[in-house]
Amino acid sequence: MRIVIAGGHGQIALRLERLLAARGDEAAGLIRKPEQADELRQLGAEPIVLDLESASVEEVAQRLEGADAAVFAAGAGPGSGVDRKETVDKAAAVLFADAAVRAGVRRFVIVSSMGADPAHEGDEVFDVYLRAKGEADAYVRGLGALDWTILRPGQLTNDAGTGLVRLEAHTGRGPVPRDDVAAVLAELVDTPATAGLTLELISGNAPVSVAVKSVAGN
Repeated sequence: MRIVIAGGHGQIALRLERLLAARGDEAAGLIRKPEQADELRQLGAEPIVLDLESASVEEVAQRLEGADAAVFAAGAGPGSGVDRKETVDKAAAVLFADAAVRAGVRRFVIVSSMGADPAHEGDEVFDVYLRAKGEADAYVRGLGALDWTILRPGQLTNDAGTGLVRLEAHTGRGPVPRDDVAAVLAELVDTPATAGLTLELISGNAPVSVAVKSVAGN
């Protein structure tokens, strides 16, 4: 499979690219800075320099041509302000989804956030973030040309992955290593029977492949 990942230099994306390359898939990561390219190459992934905050739908669609799946793993990051929550967490996700439709890439997985809700209230940066992620999710759900899956991890940690997770429509809050989020994404991309599902993810007791299979087709 060829999988194109938005936010290709993000912490989850780098882990995902390594996993995909190791299993023989063709991973390509969209990055903003040319100097990030070598790090992707070292993981076995193809770097594609393209800024989703300034690119057109046509430009993104060109980079998605021939892909079997698209993963939106971009994020403005914890140090960013309100404006970039709108331009990255919402607008870039919408752009990437529209580009996938235009390029004919049906399989689409988006990394969201637990608590994402377009009706979330409040004016703090994190409130704006949850609202932006919720609006992006709602937009993707409305695109009938995509076989979408929305993944909403709990509190992200840099602990070593255990390969044991809880993946359900509603898990309740909890931590999850970025390693395990990437492993679940790799499995979801390969499991189109999870299309149409919004799933929460925290650490748990089920091996990743078992957890994904248990929700597939639900």
